[in-house]
Amino acid sequence: MATLEQRIIDLAQAIGSDVKTLNSTVGVLTNLTTTQKTNLVAAINELQNQVSALDLDSLIDDAAGVGDIDVTYSADKIITLLDALKTDILGGIPPSTLDTLQELADYLTDNQVAGGLVEQLSQRVRVDAAQNFNAAQQTQARDNIGAAAASALNAFITALGELDHDFVADYSAAKA
Repeated sequence: MATLEQRIIDLAQAIGSDVKTLNSTVGVLTNLTTTQKTNLVAAINELQNQVSALDLDSLIDDAAGVGDIDVTYSADKIITLLDALKTDILGGIPPSTLDTLQELADYLTDNQVAGGLVEQLSQRVRVDAAQNFNAAQQTQARDNIGAAAASALNAFITALGELDHDFVADYSAAKA
């Protein structure tokens, strides 16, 4: 059985723990940006009075421009702008077609669509891995980027003749 002294110590520790919790939850009152810094209720009342004094109608300005930070658009104007943005993003897709991320995901995971996309992607020239193309595909790829075929390059190199020729020896022999 605990003594009276131990029970008082336990009570003091429990109260101290609660006070620490309250202090950390409330924070340091002197850090408030209000003029009231010693009483939380007074600080809240100060803020409430400031908000009540605001003329909210003067803060709504549908003619506001970029950079106007002291006003905002009305809810109707915001909805209109969001609808216009959605239209721009959808790029002319009818509003009832593919206008949600879920519809897009479902469309892209459809086997026919996914297969078509994979087929089209497989026909693209990669820069990070080797690929195998038939002669017609290779010719088209070279034509698209203005590159010469390996056979044309080899013919050009052959036409150049010996690349390791000693031209100094020819010059020396000619002037002797």
